[in-house]
Amino acid sequence: MAEGRITRGTTGTNRLRRIDRWIATLPALTRAEDPLVVDLGYGASATTPLELHARLSKVRPDVEVVGIEIDAERVELASRSAKPGVSFLRGGFEVPTARRPCVIRALNVLRQYDEPEVLGAWRRMVGRLQPGGALVEGTCNEVGRVASWVHVTEAGPQSLTVSLRLRDLDAPSVVAERLPKVLIHRNVPGERVHDFLGALDRAWRVHAPLGTYGPSQRWIAVARTLRDDGWPVLGGPARWRLGELGVAWDAVAPADFEW
Repeated sequence: MAEGRITRGTTGTNRLRRIDRWIATLPALTRAEDPLVVDLGYGASATTPLELHARLSKVRPDVEVVGIEIDAERVELASRSAKPGVSFLRGGFEVPTARRPCVIRALNVLRQYDEPEVLGAWRRMVGRLQPGGALVEGTCNEVGRVASWVHVTEAGPQSLTVSLRLRDLDAPSVVAERLPKVLIHRNVPGERVHDFLGALDRAWRVHAPLGTYGPSQRWIAVARTLRDDGWPVLGGPARWRLGELGVAWDAVAPADFEW
């Protein structure tokens, strides 16, 4: 039996481009012996699985993408767009693929669940991964310009990444409305993610003069400032200039979180 509930199913062209670009760099994909990737809860059309395959095939030409949806009508509709390397299957968090995937992407799915349900869903999906695999779970706005996601492995959550369109960005904390479900209600004083977003906003204001040289230079300075201040910032300028900034999970985890 498929595990989960039918979501609203909204989707859009290029909505998940930031997440796809990040997944393309994951060792879980690039080093996988069996590069099977699952797009869980792809929505009302075949758009996001097809785009995911197109982007990942540039780094793994042998990648296969399986779109999984709990709604049988959505699966039937999307299957009309199936092609070599892209197929569709009815299911949910149990991920009923014949082979274990190296990556599961679940975007804008758990946003529609209650926070206490998140950990169980994570564990269920991670339990279906092949050794060394990764779950990428998060959310984004309707046009994909504000996004955040958690990287989860069999050892638990590893990092939180925020990805923003820097042009005309007023404050990085705009991502608060698009945090993963496990964090979205924790943006309150006393929680680590609240401190993290506050640090981002302060550094963004401090480095406003660098905007003269472009928003990417300003964002790179923000990342370096947070790292200098002791935040476990991940990556380097090559990722930061894209509007991304990752931080180790322990730095933002809810105070009562236990894997």
